[in-house]
Amino acid sequence: MRASRRHFLKTASLMSMAGVAGPFALNLAAIGAAAAQTAPGYRAIVCLFLYGGNDHTNTLIPYDQPSYDQYFAARDTIAIARDQLAATATGAVASQGGREFAFHPALTSFKTRWDEGKLAVVANVGPLIVPTTVAQYNARSVPLPPKLFSHNDQQSVWQAQAPIGEGAKLGWGGRIGDLLAGQNANVQFTCISAGGNAVFLSGQNVIQYQVGSSGPVAISGISGTLYSSASASAAYRNLITGTSANLFENELGVVTNRSITSNQLLSASLPPASTFPLPNPTSNLASQLNVVARIISARSAIGANRQVFLVSLGGFDNHDFLLTQHTQQLTIANAAVNAFYSWLVQMGVQNDVTIFTASDFGRTLTSNGDGSDHGWGSHHFVLGGSVLGHEIYGTFTPTTFGTSVDVGQGNTVPGIAVDQYAATFARWLG
Repeated sequence: MRASRRHFLKTASLMSMAGVAGPFALNLAAIGAAAAQTAPGYRAIVCLFLYGGNDHTNTLIPYDQPSYDQYFAARDTIAIARDQLAATATGAVASQGGREFAFHPALTSFKTRWDEGKLAVVANVGPLIVPTTVAQYNARSVPLPPKLFSHNDQQSVWQAQAPIGEGAKLGWGGRIGDLLAGQNANVQFTCISAGGNAVFLSGQNVIQYQVGSSGPVAISGISGTLYSSASASAAYRNLITGTSANLFENELGVVTNRSITSNQLLSASLPPASTFPLPNPTSNLASQLNVVARIISARSAIGANRQVFLVSLGGFDNHDFLLTQHTQQLTIANAAVNAFYSWLVQMGVQNDVTIFTASDFGRTLTSNGDGSDHGWGSHHFVLGGSVLGHEIYGTFTPTTFGTSVDVGQGNTVPGIAVDQYAATFARWLG
């Protein structure tokens, strides 16, 4: 099958790409129309956000000898030795001109899923407002995402519905949830974060529901006894959930009562954590994914047909100690994602759940001596039984300086916009 951006995005059909000035903006109305003809059954997407800006060049590495030589010349002090890459090499990839690549040596399970055709790579993804060339970037002649290379702003730009930087109030995961929540009996379980508060899951109508790495977190003291008194517990609950003539107090009571009710339903519906044994080595990310798996297993009990999840892993701002620290973080991701996929298979829903990566930004091709610095475009993974895997979508740019997409230090102008990446998942969910 011919791999191209058009093929990967064929189910999206949401963007106007007629000219250089055409907007990338996600057409949520089109997604909503698609949702009216939804596929039956359950579907979910899981965003694994790698906080700090993942070094994509050492995550998927050029492996054929000429390409590897370019890679090594560009970042010799932080390059991974070629003899460490044989076990995770992809073989020739026809869509990339027959070039060969290798996953980071820590990503052994990613290579396994690649071989099974369940994992794909989307090359050089990043935030764009309009299609942009290096000349346009240098001249600032087209709108650019705000505050490129800034952690907080680019995290927000990646996650937000519109690329407005830090302070965005709506996320594209949450807006997808807005459009699909009508398929759920309990809309509060549409957008769920096990990875902390993030704009990604904030919708206009759907409210982000947060759980801890061990499950839903209850408000202490509202059941049983408080200070050895059942009446004190009842009084406390009435105080925080009761009605009030004051608008703000009353709304706080509504929100708190909704939280308590949701917590009780979810807690009663979840199977024990031991249903899905944690991997070795285990991690907080593995625990987050364990909670997600348990919620998916309880989908019928909580009335969920469409869900959007967020999990996260930090530690990717590797200005220093890249070779050791990056390996540590990818080892965690490898074990956790491998366990999660095995749990999906255990439940028989591997074709109904898609997990994908995102990050603040890519990083510079050039080495600063012991690490890499903030970049722009980056490579990302998409995993699931419905993924057209064993393929690299988009254009994997040469790992050398001065290419047609190099804005300096090997930073690349993205070839695929976050909006296009998002639209693909939205259309699949719908």
